[in-house]
Amino acid sequence: MTPVVLGIETSCDETSAAVLRGETGLLGHRILSQDVHELYGGVVPELASRAHLRVIDEVVDAALAEAGIALADVDVVAATAGPGLIGALLVGLTWAKCVAYALGKPLIAVHHMEGHLFAPSIEDPEAQPPFVALLVSGGHTLLLWVPEWGRYELLGETRDDAAGEAFDKVAKILGLGYPGGPVIQRVAAEGDPRAYRFPRAMLAANQRPGDADYYDFSFSGLKTAVLTRVRELEAAGRLPSEVPNLAASFQAAVVDVLVAKTMRAVEEKGCRRVLIGGGVAASRALRRGLAEALGEGGRLFHPTPRLATDNGAMIARAALFHYEAGHLAPLDVTARADLPFPGLAR
Repeated sequence: MTPVVLGIETSCDETSAAVLRGETGLLGHRILSQDVHELYGGVVPELASRAHLRVIDEVVDAALAEAGIALADVDVVAATAGPGLIGALLVGLTWAKCVAYALGKPLIAVHHMEGHLFAPSIEDPEAQPPFVALLVSGGHTLLLWVPEWGRYELLGETRDDAAGEAFDKVAKILGLGYPGGPVIQRVAAEGDPRAYRFPRAMLAANQRPGDADYYDFSFSGLKTAVLTRVRELEAAGRLPSEVPNLAASFQAAVVDVLVAKTMRAVEEKGCRRVLIGGGVAASRALRRGLAEALGEGGRLFHPTPRLATDNGAMIARAALFHYEAGHLAPLDVTARADLPFPGLAR
């Protein structure tokens, strides 16, 4: 019998629940984004936790209603256990633990970034290993080699700001609001990506496999370069008209680095299959850049925008894999803001 999994996601500022039957049967799915954080230009952890607590019952009820089943009909209960904001994580995981205990259902604790890794496979059954994976979100930038589900080799990661965090910070610098990715993409469409030559950190022609920075990322210097140019333009009274060019040039710098590092992994592993996940995977510029770099014979897997954001469906899909592998969580499992990536070898 194909198991029905209830997936709960509350790691940051989206409260989400999904009902998944098997690998691709998404029966019900709800995502409630918290707009209060727009006032502060970033996520306020305490406000996020309180918001999750207020709405989690209604979000789960809506997902179950869409699926046409009762809570008792669920076979497996799963929730994000980390990484993320610890208070926010505890809301979803504690809710899932209580339901699993009350109904006598197995519990799965899911790593948030592994959820992003599984997300494209919900809509595309061919999004299966082996592939090179680029996971890019507000909190993480990871480059992985994935020979099979559950076995991951870490090739590179960010040494400072994650790609999504850089988008948020630069959007704030430019006065564009929060979250940064969508608004920069929109404004950049009106600008020239070659207007400003911003740095492509840790990307040099003389780097070789085995070098410490061959696969790693760094975006803090890029953010500083944008801030410096903004101050120069402000002093000259030219900033308003240059915002589209700044946004386009910044976006191009991020995409160039992400594509170049990913293609290094493609060449080294001899696999022209690439999967991207996380909020930045919704970037049209990134998807276009990778598709062009892969060329004919390459294959790019990416989630639709709804599954690129934090969502319960990806948690349910990752949980299904672990459930079938027998990786059940004890009821005393707790959330960790720094939860290690399962199956990851460095």
